[in-house]
Amino acid sequence: MSSSDIFIGEIIGTAVLILLGAGVVAAVVLKRSKAQGAGWVAIALGWGFAVMTAVYIATPMSGAHINPAVTLGIAITSGEWGNVPIYFAGQLIGAMLGAFLAWLTYYGQFKAHLTDPELVPPPLEEGLVDERSAPNAGPVLGIFSTGPEIRVYWQNLVTEIIGTVVLVLAVLTMGLNDSGKGLGTLGGLIVAFVVVSIGFSLGGPTGYAINPARDLGPRIVHALVPMPNKGGSDWGYAWVPVVGPLIGAAIAAGIYNIAFA
Repeated sequence: MSSSDIFIGEIIGTAVLILLGAGVVAAVVLKRSKAQGAGWVAIALGWGFAVMTAVYIATPMSGAHINPAVTLGIAITSGEWGNVPIYFAGQLIGAMLGAFLAWLTYYGQFKAHLTDPELVPPPLEEGLVDERSAPNAGPVLGIFSTGPEIRVYWQNLVTEIIGTVVLVLAVLTMGLNDSGKGLGTLGGLIVAFVVVSIGFSLGGPTGYAINPARDLGPRIVHALVPMPNKGGSDWGYAWVPVVGPLIGAAIAAGIYNIAFA
């Protein structure tokens, strides 16, 4: 894989991941959406299918890391660090692009939701960040990025670490292709099911970012795009879904090197 293939593949794959992932959350929570109220099960399944689709699209070009935590885990276990910055850059750009496309797709619904008098102050819709525990979060921030139901930073950090350990350990043990540098065809399906499982079992406390680019890129887009009454982007919490998954990836790689390599 050339550097340009990796860069373009990660942009495309991560953009698809966020377009479909943020899209399912928008579908479930926004007014005037046909899927409004479908609930957490729809969100968890939607994110799982988003992972599967993104992996199958990006695998031929980049190995479909689509997650800096996965890239870090593979780099630690393989000892190959040369392309890590390229992966990281493609993933962040792709995440921002995917979030922007999701916003465009639901532009009318965002406007209707944020200008509805019944939503001032907005009720706690399923899938949105709880403004009682995140007073600096706008009413639709949870469509773009994650936030805790109970803001206890050490617990929120540990939750993201644990979820990412499960994800990256699954990738390293079951998901890699023959070269060991990216996800394989069967691995993409396995990892998609693992993401659904994490969503069901570990997603309740923080919304399971388990991917720094998945959270940071869309949070930047939330801060930039014009939306009426959109509120803040909760930058005080933004470090948790970045640092937690990176720590979790390093722990998972260490476990793999000790127990499986």
